[in-house]
Amino acid sequence: MIAAGIGCRTGCAGDEIATLVRAAFDEAAIQDGTVAVLAAPERKRHEEGVHEAARLLALPLHFIDDAAMAAAQDRTLTRSARVEAAVGIASVAEAAALAAAGPGSRLLLPRRSTPRATCALAISGDSA
Repeated sequence: MIAAGIGCRTGCAGDEIATLVRAAFDEAAIQDGTVAVLAAPERKRHEEGVHEAARLLALPLHFIDDAAMAAAQDRTLTRSARVEAAVGIASVAEAAALAAAGPGSRLLLPRRSTPRATCALAISGDSA
């Protein structure tokens, strides 16, 4: 199972997020229908752009709580001191992807970003 983790600034448009996620799929040579879930931090539950991106990508949207994201931090590859100071998680998109893909998951594609959004891809341990 492949999970696409995302992070974004408040008010980020869904099409910006969806375009970034599609570019990540292309970079990782992911075929349509292979990705099982779009994962975002629980704190983004009310962001319309996150919901719109899930609709545009035709993916189920799972929200990941802070504890699960914190537990995945030791498996992330990139870190942002600014983001860690702001939200307590140094790598939001990577942690969301890893947490959604499960305990034995690994990153397929580390964080990619636009000025307002981030995306990372993880694969479950049983798919490796």
